[in-house]
Amino acid sequence: MYFIQRWREETPLGKRVTAVPGVTVLDWFRQGWQQDDPEKWFGDQLDGDPYGLESIFERAREHDLPRPETMDQLRELLVEHLWVESDDDPRVGWHTVRVRTNDDETDLAYYFVDDETAVDYPETFAFALHDSWPLPGDAVDADFAFDVPVQAVPAAGPGPGAVFSVRLSFEDRGGGTNLDLDGAVMFPGVTLPGLAAHLQGITDAEAGGWPHDAQMLRALAGPGDREIGAALERFARLGGYEPAPWRLAQMAAHAAAHQRALEVLSDEPHPRTLVRRDPHIVQVARYIDDFWGYDQWFLFDSHWAAAHPLLARSLLRWAAHWDPCEY
Repeated sequence: MYFIQRWREETPLGKRVTAVPGVTVLDWFRQGWQQDDPEKWFGDQLDGDPYGLESIFERAREHDLPRPETMDQLRELLVEHLWVESDDDPRVGWHTVRVRTNDDETDLAYYFVDDETAVDYPETFAFALHDSWPLPGDAVDADFAFDVPVQAVPAAGPGPGAVFSVRLSFEDRGGGTNLDLDGAVMFPGVTLPGLAAHLQGITDAEAGGWPHDAQMLRALAGPGDREIGAALERFARLGGYEPAPWRLAQMAAHAAAHQRALEVLSDEPHPRTLVRRDPHIVQVARYIDDFWGYDQWFLFDSHWAAAHPLLARSLLRWAAHWDPCEY
């Protein structure tokens, strides 16, 4: 079984993956019914303390709840007795448990996944289970089509292929909605080596209705940039936890937005910030602080995705919904 916690982790990918060998998801919850100190037990098992998880085992003891014999019974027990601060009930299916909650500071989610399910559905779980930064940088000379929904920027480039922008952040958006995600953004008709030049040819009027992250990328891109990696290098130098990224996206005129970006940049990124530039993928894990962790941004094109189709599809799912089984 695998346990995945999606939170403001002190890891560049903003999540923690723990393997628990020798048990299924159902086995693991059944074991919890027998523990005298379930919070210590699952803390040791999962290398952490998922918010609210102790409630199901506490209530099992308090109310002498029967141990679940099936996943359907587990679902009924979790919906009734697991403490979650969310409008979403715990989701049980695919030999998984998926939970969204809120720790009074930010949204978070955690998932239990059987080994066989992870193998059978790699398009869903490849990125969820990927626990090392950076993602691989190699690509192939091929194009690739996606069936995962993304927001397409209307102004297409002149050629084949596409660039995909995925930004993952626990940046406070107000109202505890950190996992109400906007999804990935697609720039059609261009690959990563040509994206900087493509953005320089977009007028303010054409970019006016673009999604937030596309607006911010254009603001960070300079008029003389030959590669889009320069824009994400600037993103890496945005200091700490501040509203500057949002303000850049709200400025309609590119010249003014880019000038503002230059004014708020630090001379150097935080020592814990990570940047990796390859021809067909650029990755940044921008360290905010020891409370909010990392703000991640991935820019990759269809050539990289053709080399890593399962990882690419899984990453796009991760960007589209808090529950990777839904898209």
